[in-house]
Amino acid sequence: MQLEGGCYCGAVRYKAEGDPLFKAQCHCRECQYISGGAPNMLMGMPLGSFEYTKGAPKKFKRSDLGNAVTREFCAECGTHLASLVPGMPAAFLKVGTLDDPTQFGGPEMAIYTIDQQSFHQIPEGLPHFERMPG
Repeated sequence: MQLEGGCYCGAVRYKAEGDPLFKAQCHCRECQYISGGAPNMLMGMPLGSFEYTKGAPKKFKRSDLGNAVTREFCAECGTHLASLVPGMPAAFLKVGTLDDPTQFGGPEMAIYTIDQQSFHQIPEGLPHFERMPG
């Protein structure tokens, strides 16, 4: 699979190749901040196949959390593009930033449901996990 995407204003672009390691609907509290309250749709793509092709994202990592995620976003328009999790060989691409979001096809699981809000919907039959599965 070849994916291309970027931010809302076009200042930052990326590409990724290969098979997704996973496709998920994430309910973690951090994703709720970024999405405006909803779960976040993401694809875990092999880190070695992911690269920025135009511009460079601004990065943010909380200093008060152990094993904090690095969040990458456009400094101009604020679009959240990807997350990098320590120890995971994947770039978590945000589905809304894909040029063709239909390539996502839908989540294979819902993760971090420990933080799920009462108004979040998980499709019937979708495997779900309180945290990231092993």
